[in-house]
Amino acid sequence: MTGEPMQPDTEWILSTLAELYPNPRTALHFETPFQLLIATMLSAQCTDKRVNIITQRLFPRLGGPEDFLKLPQEALEDLIRDCGLYREKARNIRETCRLLLERHGGEVPARFEDLVRLPGVGRKTANVVLANAFGIPALAVDTHVFRVANRLGLARGRTPEEVERQLTARIPRDRWIPAHHWLIYHGRNVCHARSPRCEACPLRPECAHARAQAAGTGPAAWAGERVAGGSGAGARERT
Repeated sequence: MTGEPMQPDTEWILSTLAELYPNPRTALHFETPFQLLIATMLSAQCTDKRVNIITQRLFPRLGGPEDFLKLPQEALEDLIRDCGLYREKARNIRETCRLLLERHGGEVPARFEDLVRLPGVGRKTANVVLANAFGIPALAVDTHVFRVANRLGLARGRTPEEVERQLTARIPRDRWIPAHHWLIYHGRNVCHARSPRCEACPLRPECAHARAQAAGTGPAAWAGERVAGGSGAGARERT
């Protein structure tokens, strides 16, 4: 007789992740909300390590939106060429800087609705900025969060929006920010996309993917390997 898959113990999973990855924080280097916004926009289809190399040469000379607008499009493209999608990102960054100056006094807004109206800023980028720059509870879903949450059974979504909605309903609001980082760390360190280290995973006792394997049914159909569809406007978002 078949039925709904057994629900994992969310509290146990979160507590275990907290022990595995204490003091979680974003890997992107930044000092201001504006710097984090630019770094997160650059991170689409690019690793955080590469973004940090790029921003290390950007931020000392480009401190605010007015500085970015003084650069011609081609000059900004040359500065970010090694991050991929550089033409699209340069256009989005310059247009975002223009709107920040025109509509927000040159400051990064601390409202989700305002952030997602900026070119190249989708749900993931907006939630990253809210959580890490302003400390506002938000749970960004990147490719790691999407994959790990689906495998564990914390969510069963086929789009980042579905996974975000399910995770925020399941996880207490005051743990949204660390949960985002915990799932990313676990995705990078253990729950890899192609070759997950299931045998070494401390979450195995509560993992839906592991239960399916043990039962001989293989990975569940909803255990997504990558984010389905795009989550941002303009340049696609990915960590």
